[in-house]
Amino acid sequence: MKYGFCEQAVVPVRSQPGEQQEMTNQLLFGDLVFVKDSLNDWLLIETSNDNYEGWIDKKQIQIIDQNIFKDHQKEHPIYSLELCSNAVSESKKALRLTMGARLPNYSNGHFQIKDQLYYFTGNTSNPKEKAGNKQIVQTAQNYLGSPYLWGGRSPFGIDCSGFTQIVFKMCGKQLQRDASQQIEQGETVNLLQEAKAADLAFFENREGNINHVGILLNNTSIIHAYGIVRIDEIDHQGIYNTDTKKYTHQLRIIKRILFQ
Repeated sequence: MKYGFCEQAVVPVRSQPGEQQEMTNQLLFGDLVFVKDSLNDWLLIETSNDNYEGWIDKKQIQIIDQNIFKDHQKEHPIYSLELCSNAVSESKKALRLTMGARLPNYSNGHFQIKDQLYYFTGNTSNPKEKAGNKQIVQTAQNYLGSPYLWGGRSPFGIDCSGFTQIVFKMCGKQLQRDASQQIEQGETVNLLQEAKAADLAFFENREGNINHVGILLNNTSIIHAYGIVRIDEIDHQGIYNTDTKKYTHQLRIIKRILFQ
């Protein structure tokens, strides 16, 4: 088994090896992966936080020692809140970061990769300091206007479950990658009237399959990735798009992720 660390701002993860294959996920800076197989210039990886598999270009990941990998896993995570920023080393090497980047060994404005120190002056999210429903809402609103992108997890392109996952991750709660997996997490809220800010609302298609998820701001509005990350009205039927004056998603269930 080999181990990897993402040093790129964003790395596409594909369903099969090849640049033309479907992008099903993205790695962000600081993500850790298990390397399970290889084929020519491609690596089959599994993300350490949610066990999601896919193929990446081997030139876009740093292979690291198992002990370093385990040390990173044990760290208390700190995340960048900056839309786009640089971290600069003492040797003037610059790393590109985006919102949601995990900063390894972060302390007092700098973080460390192996023996290299990088300085980062941007705003950060520390889940231990203020994790909770209010932080979920504030973090989610940072993504307003981000374009929808199937498989995306960054503010430059994000899908519905990638949006909910990265927001909760930055606030100290790990969700699975896909909406059909996330629906199995948390506690059921029986009625929309009982819903609170930061509850997850799940939606279904005509066949009854889960096809969308968003974060409730209260029991009448939702923030979600649909075209762009936007705020819409919600009622017992589902999401009502005020631009088109139509319902776009049929409500299935509401789940609450508990903070200790």
